[in-house]
Amino acid sequence: MALSNTEKQSSPLPWIIGIMVGGILFVGGATSYLLNRPNSATRLDEYTVIAEESSLSVEIKASGVVQPIQSVNISPKNPGILKELLVEQGMMVEEGQPIAVMENQQLFAQGAQAQAQLAETQARLQEAEVSLKADLLVLETRLAQAQARLAQAQNRIPLDIEQARSQLREAESRLKLAENQLQRNKNLLDEGVISQDQFDQFANQYLVAQANLQEVLQRLQQIQNTGSPEIGTLEGALAEIQASIQERKATGEAEIERLKTTIQASEANLEVAKIQFQDTFITAPFAGVVTQKFASEGAFVTPTTSASTTTSATSSSIIALAKGLEVVAKVPEVDLKQIGIGQPVRLVADAYPDAIFEGVVKKVAPEAIVEQNVTSFEVTIAIIKGNEQLLSRMNVEATFLGEQLSNVLTVPTVAIVTEDGETGVMIPDENNKPKFQPVTIGVSVDDRTEIIRGIASGERVFINLPPKS
Repeated sequence: MALSNTEKQSSPLPWIIGIMVGGILFVGGATSYLLNRPNSATRLDEYTVIAEESSLSVEIKASGVVQPIQSVNISPKNPGILKELLVEQGMMVEEGQPIAVMENQQLFAQGAQAQAQLAETQARLQEAEVSLKADLLVLETRLAQAQARLAQAQNRIPLDIEQARSQLREAESRLKLAENQLQRNKNLLDEGVISQDQFDQFANQYLVAQANLQEVLQRLQQIQNTGSPEIGTLEGALAEIQASIQERKATGEAEIERLKTTIQASEANLEVAKIQFQDTFITAPFAGVVTQKFASEGAFVTPTTSASTTTSATSSSIIALAKGLEVVAKVPEVDLKQIGIGQPVRLVADAYPDAIFEGVVKKVAPEAIVEQNVTSFEVTIAIIKGNEQLLSRMNVEATFLGEQLSNVLTVPTVAIVTEDGETGVMIPDENNKPKFQPVTIGVSVDDRTEIIRGIASGERVFINLPPKS
């Protein structure tokens, strides 16, 4: 049914719609005006903060793991059966404390055999030395006797020759005298002064003197002919004895040297047997705690390197021994310049989130490690407080406490932006619109970042951009 003109004019709906549209336009325009007013303090307070001076405690955070200061898997030096295990997992041991004993009966028997062989060889050596000494004593006695006989002969023969020559001279003198007497008495016999019997006596004396001379001459010739052969014989006997001495010395000394060499080999064998036997008694290389037990009594264990750090059960090790605890944290390369030896560290373990432990930087690894394209350095932290609660392989968060910065200009870290690769902040322009301002930043601690240059204290920086900015 159609409305009359009067009814159309009296309907209130168009007026209501018009008022609503006008109100919306007015509110929108007013809001737009308020938001774009140059001195809108409400808007700046909402989106900006004031850069102000404050104090910063430089802190570097890194994840770390509790590790033993020293850890080794202890193994026997030689393969064998584990006879006795003297420790249990978790026990504290001192350096040199017995840990285990390997089967060693065969090694003990080998040591006893080596000891017996050594004693036998030493006895043979002593016997050889005594025999050589006795034989040389006999030969040297014979040598002295031969030397005495030779010296006696060498002294006697010249004397005998001289004596025979003296006797020869006397015999010649007597013969000459007898010859002269015979000649004189022959003249007297011819003159009849003496009788024939008297002359015969002088003739007999002459013959006796002549025979005596021949006898002495023969004796001299005999002494001269036999003296040199006798000395030669004595010299030959002497040389033979000397050769016997040299030969006995050579054979005796060679036998002694051979026995000494055998003794050295026997001593070495005995020492090896002793060492191998001693090696069956396994002791702790340092004081620490038994962290793992890999073998039980009766198990066959083979040698492995004592420097192994594997924690898996293996037949090549008996136990794992650890000494002390420390934390190894991975510090990003960019933060390494803030780390120094002796720097205090705050430690919080995942197992004790409400407890704070203390430590200091012990050393910084000289070489970086790269994991998933992230370069970091391992920093070792000595634990000062917390050794009683922290256990090996626990995860911790390490906070390296750096220097205290006083009166430095800071802004919220969220205010730092990058534009075309340049670092800066957004500050209000003359119309309170965000404007990029390059700045030089320093350290960042928690949610604050140091501003070295670029803005002044009291200036506002945007921490959140307004709509349509």
